[in-house]
Amino acid sequence: MKTISLERSYGGTQGVYTHRSDTCNCDMTFAVYLPPQAQERPCPVVWYLSGLTCTHANVMEKGEYRRAASLLGLIVVCPDTSPRGEDVPDDSGNWQFGSGAGFYVDATCSPFDVNYRMYSYVSEELPRLIASEFPADMARQGVFGHSMGGHGAITLALNHPERFRSCSAFAPISRPTVAGWSRPAFERYLGADEGAWRLYDSCALIEDGFHFPELLVDQGTADPFLDDGLRPSELQRACEQAGIRLNLRMQEGYGHSYYFISTFMEDHLKWHAERLNR
Repeated sequence: MKTISLERSYGGTQGVYTHRSDTCNCDMTFAVYLPPQAQERPCPVVWYLSGLTCTHANVMEKGEYRRAASLLGLIVVCPDTSPRGEDVPDDSGNWQFGSGAGFYVDATCSPFDVNYRMYSYVSEELPRLIASEFPADMARQGVFGHSMGGHGAITLALNHPERFRSCSAFAPISRPTVAGWSRPAFERYLGADEGAWRLYDSCALIEDGFHFPELLVDQGTADPFLDDGLRPSELQRACEQAGIRLNLRMQEGYGHSYYFISTFMEDHLKWHAERLNR
């Protein structure tokens, strides 16, 4: 692991790091905020998964999480959204596939299966690195994210309820196997067998019996992707049928940008802190 930058913020440290990923077969970059409490003891970890076109830097620069994380004593880890590099296959000009659009799946179709293994990266390899290099209490982990990252966060929590104590999302892609901006990517990453896609679809996982105790979801009513891409009503219906407590908050007039995310970031971090400190 190499340190790219370190900056003091709210008594803690915002770092950016890179390492060689065996899972993604390329160098990967990620950000970690260490609150001041981490100087004295291991702290709970909250994973933030970003959306389409983003890197680790978008939430780091626009998400306004450090003040709340400092007060609450939370480590915030922000991975990249895809593998990157000259040798990594891409679809130049398509913002919904390839670079910046890993969709937190493990690709099974060539040539993408060599590098696009973001599910295993964020669920296995990067957590091992965080555990070994940072004062992280890995017995207390939460996960949240935005849009494509909200989809990733909920699917991670559903697949690993023994690992995560809390899960929330901003405007998650609730049923990516159907949505217009994710279905074509699933076809190219995972192939024609739609049954294999269900492991990466929040609603399908819930329908198939996967369970998580409770979810917090914020969704802007002025989000241009609300009806076709995000479909929170489908997540609400799936949770109701499965007995999962879903706090779906429709936020009047808010869109899909970091103006929306930063407004409710403190709410989400407090939600995680309450559950991670029980």
